[in-house]
Amino acid sequence: MFICMVVNDALQLTLVTALYVVSYIFRKIHASVCCFLIMTAVLTTRSTPLILAGMALERYIAISFPLHYSQMCTVPRTLLLICIIFLLTAAPPVTDLLITVVKEPPRFFHTSIFCDHSLLFRDRSIYYKNCVFDGMYLSCVALTLIYTYCKIMMTARAASAGLASVKRARNTVLLHGVQLLLCMLAFVVPSLQAALISLFPHLSLEIRYIFFLLVYIIPRFLSPIIYGFRDELFRKYWTRDLVCRSHSIRPM
Repeated sequence: MFICMVVNDALQLTLVTALYVVSYIFRKIHASVCCFLIMTAVLTTRSTPLILAGMALERYIAISFPLHYSQMCTVPRTLLLICIIFLLTAAPPVTDLLITVVKEPPRFFHTSIFCDHSLLFRDRSIYYKNCVFDGMYLSCVALTLIYTYCKIMMTARAASAGLASVKRARNTVLLHGVQLLLCMLAFVVPSLQAALISLFPHLSLEIRYIFFLLVYIIPRFLSPIIYGFRDELFRKYWTRDLVCRSHSIRPM
């Protein structure tokens, strides 16, 4: 699941960065091209919180049920969970496209527009439908986060003999929680962004850019910190390589 999240985040960052650069340079692009970019960006963006929730569930099973872990968390079941996650996250953009195809004239996809979700999928029913989807996803991820990490903390406190291990478990849980909370902004931001742009239309570019940083960029920088620099073996070799580079010495 971590490999899936890394590939998903790399694709997501590539798409949204390309989307923003193209939008700022050309201002208006072909609606069909914009539709492909928007749908893929929405799919990859909303997949990350659900993947993290699945990873939290896997950690809960590994800590709370260690004897049954190998039977419960198998590779086929993990692949099935990944497929379910992508099917769930594909539902909103696919329904957006279907509603737009029904409501808009065929020539709409041959026009040039400023590539934004609210300008591409203009029907008001899409907004209310996405609010329902976002509320469902937000509730599921939040409940999974609270339940699994509370159980992990209780198990870690009961099983730990020293204070250092408890502190390390608490810090890891805190970092995971921050990352999940930042990624869960993807479920809230579309509605909040549309409301703010309607109130302050002259600041639409600034509002989009701020939400772009908060939702798409910052949460992806936490993954290397949580899964890379906190790993003892990786940190050992990274620190040694950094020291050798500072002294112009190549490690053997």
